[in-house]
Amino acid sequence: MTPVPHATSTAPGTAIADTAALLDDLRAIGEDLPGFDLPADRDPAKVWSERKLDYRLVSPLNRRKFTVIVVGTGLAGAGCAAALGELGYRVEAFTFHDAPRRAHSVAAQGGINAARARKVDNDSLARFVKDTVKGGDFRGREADAWRLGEESIRVIDHMEAIGAPFAREYGGQLATRSFGGVQVSRTYYTRGQTGQQLQVAASQALLRQVAAGTVTLHTRSEMLDLIVSDGRAQGIVVRDLLTGRIRPVTAHAVVLATGGYGNVYFKSTLAKNSNVTAAFRAHRRGAHFANPCLIQFHPTALPVSSPWQSKTILMSESLRNDGRIWVPVEPGDPRPANDIPEAERDYYLERRYPAFGNLTPRDVASRAARDEIVAGRGVGPLKNSVYLDFADAIARVGKKVITERYGNLFEMYTDATGEDPYTEPMRIAPGAHFAMGGLWSDYDLMTSIPGLFVGGEAGWGYHGANRLGANSLLSACVDGWFTLPFSVPNHLATLLGSDRLALDDPAVTEAVRRTEDGVRALLEIGGSQGPDRFHRRLGELLYDKCGVSRSGPELAAGIEQVRAIREEFWSDLRVEGRPDGFNQEIERAGRVADYLDMAELMCLDALDRDESCGAHFRTEHQTPQGEAQRDDVHWRFASAWERMADGRYRRHQEPLNFVSVPLQTRDYR
Repeated sequence: MTPVPHATSTAPGTAIADTAALLDDLRAIGEDLPGFDLPADRDPAKVWSERKLDYRLVSPLNRRKFTVIVVGTGLAGAGCAAALGELGYRVEAFTFHDAPRRAHSVAAQGGINAARARKVDNDSLARFVKDTVKGGDFRGREADAWRLGEESIRVIDHMEAIGAPFAREYGGQLATRSFGGVQVSRTYYTRGQTGQQLQVAASQALLRQVAAGTVTLHTRSEMLDLIVSDGRAQGIVVRDLLTGRIRPVTAHAVVLATGGYGNVYFKSTLAKNSNVTAAFRAHRRGAHFANPCLIQFHPTALPVSSPWQSKTILMSESLRNDGRIWVPVEPGDPRPANDIPEAERDYYLERRYPAFGNLTPRDVASRAARDEIVAGRGVGPLKNSVYLDFADAIARVGKKVITERYGNLFEMYTDATGEDPYTEPMRIAPGAHFAMGGLWSDYDLMTSIPGLFVGGEAGWGYHGANRLGANSLLSACVDGWFTLPFSVPNHLATLLGSDRLALDDPAVTEAVRRTEDGVRALLEIGGSQGPDRFHRRLGELLYDKCGVSRSGPELAAGIEQVRAIREEFWSDLRVEGRPDGFNQEIERAGRVADYLDMAELMCLDALDRDESCGAHFRTEHQTPQGEAQRDDVHWRFASAWERMADGRYRRHQEPLNFVSVPLQTRDYR
């Protein structure tokens, strides 16, 4: 974890005019990664079932001979651990929470998609794939989208069977609603608590296996390093957050399901403890990191109201089913929202995108809101938000119906702002949210390190350059319940007869020593600033240089400024207390150290990707209408970054081919 000097000729403080020279200084170009071509003569809907048929199996009597580590107990991690335990494998599950129930999956409130086509609105599996691939701006793997859609059909039944209480219509069928980027109704929900209810169900399934003795659950334990021996992942190093004890755990395979890295922006919609450390430590050990610049800014976050605010709050996208988004026509209009007459309001999404209106995809809606705010039509005390208005919906269907659909969200808004959304419009603004980037994995969810698997938001799969609403819970469930329980045994089958790595193996003792040195290095700096000060400055820098929109010169300056903060961090960090015992300052310091390197990689990837796509909007590349302008000739691939020993990066590419959803310009008008 100690800083690695970068072999660069760019001196700190030097104005960077030539971004190409900077890129050459920072990164090299590596070979292509094996993609997953979908032959034109092959039915894409059969690819996943054919792949499952090809997987090697482990007989029931041999399963107990294998141990699998699962890090993270959100929807992906809990599902994977519970499923592997049910199959008979020995599972060691780790979480830094005091209970799996507290994983951040609870925060995804709006719903979960499924291509079940139960309504007569012309939905289908093929349409789900089309919406997902198009919504991701053709920067995701098409075959992954097909698996996501195919498995979505049984995810709903599975989650309901283990306890998720989905909403129902009068006739008894499961109710659905719409989310951004689609024109059909395929989102299943449990009022405004979908993530919470799914997480409760998954946690119960996990704890059932704990009671059965197949899963050993380790709470308040944080992964700080990955053990790699003989070229494959064979264990992790964890720190007990209560005692400070650092110890190794070995296994035949390791699964990381540790969530996304949106908290690198400091003010984000994520829980404060969500972090990138486990994924980035694996990256340092050799796992490629894919598309790190692809970060989603959610259009319905609550606006920042104070510079000392620690995070932002997310209001579900489902609110856009009934809420109308608008700003005053007159910039700087000081009147309260209800005093502004209809003729002086601009429902800009409905005006600019009449076909999708308020249900445009998140990247489009976020950029449009940003444009209105920058143009001076922002509302609220800091003029940094837009209105989300339910007056028309309440007049149309009544307050009772709106309360049934979104009541807890309205209560949450009132608790956070002191305002009543039933009588005056909500105020919303784009906020850092979901990471489409993550550890690169192949179609089997195995990273570039054999034996290391990744699931959920910690990986890069499915979403391309922009995630459609309600596909997050779905991808976590599909990975955890229906992909990893097949693909991990496929790897284990090759290891039959091999023992777990011994705890006195040199690879293990070296990983433990490295981890202990890293913790000690943070304590010995003896500076004057706590880790949160650096994190806050880093977040403000990223919002400015690598936010809703980016440009080459801004990103180049951002890289230089990230380096300057990192240099200051490693010379002036103050961490109070001792390493042996409960010490949250050490926890935060280690995570901020990883965020600093992560931020540089994000800026590098954004600078390198010289096009606009989805949530990655380079101001140099936009259409005359202000939309993102892709460059499919030069950038139709996923970037997978390898970190080299000197701290520089090598970019590998996985070419992306689209057979069932031909390349097209996204148009939501």
